[in-house]
Amino acid sequence: MITVNNLTKRFGDLVAVNDISFAIRKGEITGLLGPNGAGKTTTLRMLTCYLAPDAGSVVVGDYLASMNPIEVRRIIGYLPESAPLYADMIVYDYLWYVGQIREIPAETLPTRIREIANVCGLAEVMHKNIGDLSKGYKQRVGLAHAMIHDPEILILDEPTSGLDPNQIVEIRNVIKEIGKRKTVILSTHILSEVEATCDRVIIIDRGKIAADSTTRELTEGGDTGNSVTLRVSGVEFGTLADAIRRLDGVSDIREAVDREGLTAANVLTGTASDVRPSIFRLIADKGWTLYEMKQEQQTLENIFRKLTRGGEHEA
Repeated sequence: MITVNNLTKRFGDLVAVNDISFAIRKGEITGLLGPNGAGKTTTLRMLTCYLAPDAGSVVVGDYLASMNPIEVRRIIGYLPESAPLYADMIVYDYLWYVGQIREIPAETLPTRIREIANVCGLAEVMHKNIGDLSKGYKQRVGLAHAMIHDPEILILDEPTSGLDPNQIVEIRNVIKEIGKRKTVILSTHILSEVEATCDRVIIIDRGKIAADSTTRELTEGGDTGNSVTLRVSGVEFGTLADAIRRLDGVSDIREAVDREGLTAANVLTGTASDVRPSIFRLIADKGWTLYEMKQEQQTLENIFRKLTRGGEHEA
């Protein structure tokens, strides 16, 4: 559906997007995740033909974006972080106006407005001025704007920025419902947003792709490693650590606090391999007593912290 090849964008000496490539399949909800300044917004602006890349290409559907920007815009709906709304218009009139810009025939536009109002949960506020709405409802109007022409692809830049927890859940549910029928790209730095909404994650840091995987594969290990929690008796931590560090797949072991006075440790692995059988055999052979051994599933937060270093400039 979308193919990005060697995409690069510079602003003076700043390389905001640095030779990135990825492909997004039809029907996916993809999270573009990264710290502030990572290059997320710049990437989306190139996908939507708002910015021209300095190098590389974007293909959307059957169209090369640099050669067919109008055709690309016809099949994309884009909601920027700050929705471009006219505060003095009522919601219905605003959607009518946007529908006319999108060249929706006048005889079908009222039906389309009703449909999109139901999808975005706007039926109760269609008669109100946009300026009088809560930020959550304004985001819904922005979604309706992006979807009024029934695009195949929906691109959302920080769609829940500035919303309260209840509004975040409401917008998240709308996005998940939309994702059942359309290809969605969701840019955010809110980790819970990605875990709750997205099928796939692309992590971008300092303009380069740091990870690209399904949400499940990323949190179940991938190449980021795992952590195993141990509680053992009959051995001091130093002796335990020396023995475990010799096992294949172990990258480090750190001492932990245990309220019962046992020797507790966190064993870190460099890969997704399961080192628990090796640890169990070691402890049994040494005659130590194993009270607990548990492999901790990676959280998206831990993975994000490992793969990114944070940004200094908004890009």
